[in-house]
Amino acid sequence: MKIARIHDLYRPVEERKRDFAEVEKRLSKPEIQAQMSRCHNCGIPFCHGAGCPLFNAIPDFNAAAASGKWETAYQILSQSSLFPEFTCRVCPALCEGACCCSVDGEAVMVRQCEKEIIETAFYCNYVKPVIPARRNGKTIAVIGSGPAGLVAAETLNRAGFAVTVFEQNHRPGGLLRYGIPDFKLDKKIIDRRLAIMEQEGISFVTDTAIGRDISGEYVLRNFDAVLLAIGTPAARDLAIPGRELEGIHFALEFLQGQNRVNAGELAEAPVSAKGKDVLVIGGGDTGSDCVGTAIRQGAKSVRQIEIMPQPPVARSASTPWPNWPWMLKTSSSHQEGCERQWNIASDRFLGNAGKVSGVEVHQVAWHFSPTGKPLNFDAVANSTRIISADLVLLAMGFTGVPENDLVKAIRISRTPRTALIADPARRLYVAGDCANGATLVVRAMADAKKVASSIVEDLAK
Repeated sequence: MKIARIHDLYRPVEERKRDFAEVEKRLSKPEIQAQMSRCHNCGIPFCHGAGCPLFNAIPDFNAAAASGKWETAYQILSQSSLFPEFTCRVCPALCEGACCCSVDGEAVMVRQCEKEIIETAFYCNYVKPVIPARRNGKTIAVIGSGPAGLVAAETLNRAGFAVTVFEQNHRPGGLLRYGIPDFKLDKKIIDRRLAIMEQEGISFVTDTAIGRDISGEYVLRNFDAVLLAIGTPAARDLAIPGRELEGIHFALEFLQGQNRVNAGELAEAPVSAKGKDVLVIGGGDTGSDCVGTAIRQGAKSVRQIEIMPQPPVARSASTPWPNWPWMLKTSSSHQEGCERQWNIASDRFLGNAGKVSGVEVHQVAWHFSPTGKPLNFDAVANSTRIISADLVLLAMGFTGVPENDLVKAIRISRTPRTALIADPARRLYVAGDCANGATLVVRAMADAKKVASSIVEDLAK
């Protein structure tokens, strides 16, 4: 209780916004050990049961790290988390929202502890290929190599299946590689893990789209089971007048382009913010990633607007502990230079010579529940104004899976909200966001573990 939580986690702003290297600096082992000594090893660890979707044994690896037993800490962590090097960088740390210390104070730095454990494990060669003692002679096709696809492939391979992962992009990784900026997740971290997975016997087939390069019938006929883990490729659009104007792009189009440039796949970004007044519509993590990327590309100005109300500075009564708190969060990208505005609805895009020049917007006034939960809103009279912008990035989330070539080729059904529906009778399974809707990486990983386990059981019958 006497040790304060460390808040200075990032490299200096003026340094980091000039490159795409990871913004978060690594804490020293003494700092981490001191922070882990803040863990109370609670009798009922809400971080483990109410927070972490993977059910990591957090108090146990905290205690091992606090005493400097890094190999033991890794053994505990790796029992439930297959890829902690990813979650420690991109997970919002649901465990910390449920930490008992956060009831009337500040949570234990679980995410930074996880990061130190896995990075120490790689450095000390604790992380080794897990090769099954025997193969069961059955084959699995995993379509999609994002977080859910990779977790499913690893789980099934360990169970003795021969796993082939199909990816339509040039390199595996899905959202991790092409959606999340390098300044949050260095892609060398992905390649390091892929090298281990290949040593374990997992095959990766890239630049290959099912339904275009390989027929769905071929995959269904040549594998004992097929698992789709393709995320939610359909981005939410903003269908208002002027949408056809040049200079309006989906967030992932913008983010993928820069990631491909960083990887050497492209010579220049197809969508660039250099010298432009950038408007990001959408206040979530993807919008924040657009802010940081635009700043690094040399944007003239960056503004982010959101129709939702500004969250309270402290935990809202509508999300009591141990729920994930609704409260104001400022990302590393926001710290680098971004004007943020809430309660704004967009009415129409404005243009000049076919190119976007701004957005006409109006203010909204929200109505709240007695506990402070936003319920609905009304337009504020006489609040219409224009926000100038010559690059607009739509970062309003994702809506599901369209009826694309893959869906048609595999002949898989969709829910009314366009999530994919598993068909175990045909040995056809779905996992992650394509099954449940857009969510966090860690939740997609947890679902993939669950679905992979069900495949193991079904194919054993």
